[in-house]
Amino acid sequence: MTKLIDASEAVSKVKSGDRIMVGGFGLIGSPLTLIDELTKREVKDLTVISNNVGEAGKGLGLLLDQGKLKKAIGSYFTSNREVAKWYNEGKLELELLPQGTFSEAIRAGGAGIGGFYTKTAVGTELASGKETKDIDGETYIFEKALKADVAFIRARKADRKGNLVFYKTARNFNPMMATAAKYVVVEVDEIVENGELSPEEIVTPHLYVDAIVKSQLILTKDGVREVG
Repeated sequence: MTKLIDASEAVSKVKSGDRIMVGGFGLIGSPLTLIDELTKREVKDLTVISNNVGEAGKGLGLLLDQGKLKKAIGSYFTSNREVAKWYNEGKLELELLPQGTFSEAIRAGGAGIGGFYTKTAVGTELASGKETKDIDGETYIFEKALKADVAFIRARKADRKGNLVFYKTARNFNPMMATAAKYVVVEVDEIVENGELSPEEIVTPHLYVDAIVKSQLILTKDGVREVG
């Protein structure tokens, strides 16, 4: 059974109300083809777990503009000025986490850990309503792990089994998100035959990947454009 499928089939697994992890930082390392395909689906009330909500009218910003998002969990929402507008109008829930906490919460989800204690955000609004614990005379807050129904991630290269190689900053949240979702789709620039990748360059093993989609959209210095 091949893991290589088209984008339409890949996103057909997404249902209304799902929690979706989306890799990348802003538009960099973001699965733009998969996001674009999801704009064509009749889904709503999605919870997106991503560092950003794209940019205005780009990336995850497209889903926001369509009203498909119920909630966003992440750490840097100001890259998309529309997020504040939707939040202030009561149309979008936000859960803001420090970036290190956000990353660790995803890692914990992938490792089967229910949560962890951290000193980050103690004494701030971000700690409001969270369990606290004194450890060796210092206050810690408990952060729950993050998991998702679906993860859309982006890699530079994949073999047909789904072993993944990442390019530079695309290695930020993408690899850990692959471990923390029930169904994982990777968008890649290049697909090679099994055995062509060196074990030393593989970051995410194939066992975490359910589907592979060839990228049709890329980010350039002039913006997002179609491949070719």
